[in-house]
Amino acid sequence: MKLKDIKSSGKKATRDGFGDGLYAAGKADDRVVALCADLVGSLKMQDFIDDYPERFVQVGIAEANMMGLAAGLATAGKIPFTGTFANFATARVYDQVRQSIAYSDKNVKICASHAGLTLGEDGATHQTLEDIGMMKMLPGMTVINPCDYNQTKVATIAIAKHEGPVYLRFGRPSWPMFTEDMPFEIGKALTLCEGTDVTIFATGHLVWKAVEAAKELEAEGLSVELINIHTIKPLDVEAVLASAKKTKCVVVAEEHNIIGGLGESIARVLAQNNPTVMEFVAVNDTFGESGKVPDLIAKYGLDTKDVVAATQKALSRK
Repeated sequence: MKLKDIKSSGKKATRDGFGDGLYAAGKADDRVVALCADLVGSLKMQDFIDDYPERFVQVGIAEANMMGLAAGLATAGKIPFTGTFANFATARVYDQVRQSIAYSDKNVKICASHAGLTLGEDGATHQTLEDIGMMKMLPGMTVINPCDYNQTKVATIAIAKHEGPVYLRFGRPSWPMFTEDMPFEIGKALTLCEGTDVTIFATGHLVWKAVEAAKELEAEGLSVELINIHTIKPLDVEAVLASAKKTKCVVVAEEHNIIGGLGESIARVLAQNNPTVMEFVAVNDTFGESGKVPDLIAKYGLDTKDVVAATQKALSRK
């Protein structure tokens, strides 16, 4: 695919992709059950509930209990999808996730909306910038961070067929849709365009910012390889190494703390196999705050211009 062919067909929230994917997964497999911690509207679960009320449990504001119930349902052969905000699906219930789900390799799908800064006006107590790090450290946990509505929908359908615990991370705001008809496979990076000067690895909402940045850089005469890392664990090591060996220059962009996220996973792989010039676009070890999404993205260094600047800095060190 050429960079100029990557265009937005409109905007829709990734959480809408989860809701539509959950409905499709439930229609395809009656073992799929859903649990929610009092956030049905926020996680777009109503269509599933309307058609499959007998397969839904409203646990209320009791996230730890929800994880225990999900583990029990998985033990009984069901495929439970839990729904709450990312902060409450990780930090609030880490003990239950570790002990009741990950440790015993339960087939539970932990579905986490309103991740990162783009939760916006609800502020730092509801935002989470540490969740990818927390979840990828759990042995056996698959961690997926899709980039738009379409990818979130197909990822939700895919994890229903995947055996084992999964953390699926998505967001609140309307966001450009640009992956229609693109393939999705758990654990396989998606190359959006090939290049020779620099590789930009991006995940989640920052993939679109990376697309915008790559177009600006291309206009300056640079050849950018842009790779969507939707699956953070297991990381597509083969794709990372192949691209880094070709361009010898890497930028990683993510809506997460610079500590513990995708950037650190890629840095480890490169340090062990092919040391490479790297720069990082991420939140610099701080909590977020309340504000409008564009303002927060700009303030915390996650905007298109920040991806451009990081790429130029990496190239200057190449």
